[in-house]
Amino acid sequence: MTATDRKPVLPAKQQLSRRALVRKTASFAVPLFVPSHVLGGRGRVGANDRIHIGVIGTGDRGKYLIANMPPGGRVVSLCDCSMSRVTNTLHPRGQFVKPLSAFSESDAMRCSVHQDYRRMVDREKLDAVIISTSDHHHAQATLLALQAKLDVYVEKPLAVTIAEGRAMVEAANYHRRVVQVGTQQRSMQVNRFACEFVRDGGIGKVSLVEVPNFPGPMTYESFEPQRVPETLDWNLFIGPTPMRPYHRKLWVKDKFKVGNLRWRGWDLWREFSGHGMTNWGAHRIDMVHFALGIVDSGPVEIVPQKELLRPSLADRWKNTTPPFGAMKDQAADEMRFCPVSMRYASGTELRFTPNVAEATFYGEHGQILIERNNYQVDPVGLVPGPDPAEQEKWIGPGNVARPHIQNWIDCIHTRSTPHAPVEIGHRVASVCHLANIARELRRSLAWDPGSEKFVGDSEADERLDRPRRKGFELPG
Repeated sequence: MTATDRKPVLPAKQQLSRRALVRKTASFAVPLFVPSHVLGGRGRVGANDRIHIGVIGTGDRGKYLIANMPPGGRVVSLCDCSMSRVTNTLHPRGQFVKPLSAFSESDAMRCSVHQDYRRMVDREKLDAVIISTSDHHHAQATLLALQAKLDVYVEKPLAVTIAEGRAMVEAANYHRRVVQVGTQQRSMQVNRFACEFVRDGGIGKVSLVEVPNFPGPMTYESFEPQRVPETLDWNLFIGPTPMRPYHRKLWVKDKFKVGNLRWRGWDLWREFSGHGMTNWGAHRIDMVHFALGIVDSGPVEIVPQKELLRPSLADRWKNTTPPFGAMKDQAADEMRFCPVSMRYASGTELRFTPNVAEATFYGEHGQILIERNNYQVDPVGLVPGPDPAEQEKWIGPGNVARPHIQNWIDCIHTRSTPHAPVEIGHRVASVCHLANIARELRRSLAWDPGSEKFVGDSEADERLDRPRRKGFELPG
């Protein structure tokens, strides 16, 4: 009998009501070990003060985060390497006219603007920043903000390497800042309920978790150089990665199609991102770690399942990533779709499995599928279904983020740990990076989550970090 064939019966003593679990998850904030008088960039933030926030990265995601800003936050400064994006945020058009209407009619009128976030952090009197840049800028922008004693909301995935993520964790701890990672499902009551149910033994000991088999990144090859748009500082965008000529297909993400493929731009390439594995995978792994209660650890073994590898695995992703055969290195191209299995010290196995829709947990007494703002159980009736009133709070443009930002703002005032703190975000991103590294090396790996090193494998350790271009070194 396979995991998906299982039809277990839950003992009556293990059944939990929704109300009981809501009570257990109602108190989210855990105090940080930090005095209440520790200050932000402007000075003491009073209980009723609006938090002065700078937004770094004003593409679609940045705009949606501004549109979801709770009353307790005030956006006072915008930064983007593309000044046209800043202009389109201050004076929105198209799909953002309605979401940004309140901002454009009030706080936008008094916003300062910057093209280089290094200048913003140096010159502005801020309490906090939201970082919604491309992935390869997350680490530097976060570290600079932390050094300036600013609290940080940074989009997932936390970083593009494991070493960057660890540096961000250490800096947040050293400077005693509130860092919230943008895995907003941590703030969704429906998801919190489902994960708490698993942690409390609702399906018994979990032997297996399956998540979708997300594609990894490609190695950037080349495009014919094009003229750089006048409002774009291409050098700033390229940042720590090796300099390459401008091309629309490298710069622009999710704005046009190539055939049936919604073009993902910079997100496609290893130098800038972990592609689907770190982008979409971060949300699923976050739920896996949340449900299993993993805070500061990770898997101990990573195995690329090459026996399951076949070109047809790319078919599911034909609308979001170039098909098999798009890279010159055919073997590497095929491996970015390779299924991966991992084992945790507890014995629980994690599989990136083709044709799996969402994170699915298999326990002694049942199974549960956890997705964004929803869950399903087998057998039916194992636990009450999702609360429609709670689900309603998260319906809206851009997958509403307001409660997740509100939690961050609340924690800035109270100096408490937010729902998605930096250590947790780092461990989640690390799992995604480990999967991609195993694919690149095409072999099994042993991992020590305590030291965050591979066991007796210097070749794999070389992939924990990357060189950075001069002028974009990480701050010490």
